[in-house]
Amino acid sequence: MSFEDTYRLSAHAVITNEMGEVLQLRATYADRSWGLPGGALDPGETVHEALLRECREELGRQVNIDYLSGVYYHRVYSSHVFIFRAHFADSAPITLSDEHSEMGYFPLEQLSPVQLQRVRDCLDFDGRVRSAKF
Repeated sequence: MSFEDTYRLSAHAVITNEMGEVLQLRATYADRSWGLPGGALDPGETVHEALLRECREELGRQVNIDYLSGVYYHRVYSSHVFIFRAHFADSAPITLSDEHSEMGYFPLEQLSPVQLQRVRDCLDFDGRVRSAKF
């Protein structure tokens, strides 16, 4: 990798409801897929700052970060994804940004294989940050 190469970094939150279901958002861009709240780091941001900003922008709510559970490489996007366990800081309603058309809480068995591994690693966190390649 040379100094001029571009490379993507993103931070995403695993947020669950009282039934243990995982919050996902449906994108209004690209393939309109479902995914965890979060997104790309802006220049000069830390992964923590990016996660807090992205959740505030996408959900209209503040989150508190509990821990970093994993860092995953995605070949297709040439990207590393940081996965955090987080929870809402208050009980305000969720207000989606224009980037997302729907939100929902999903049981683990309804997650895609990649999401399932990342979320399971997060929920089964034992103090060790996990990593994998997809």
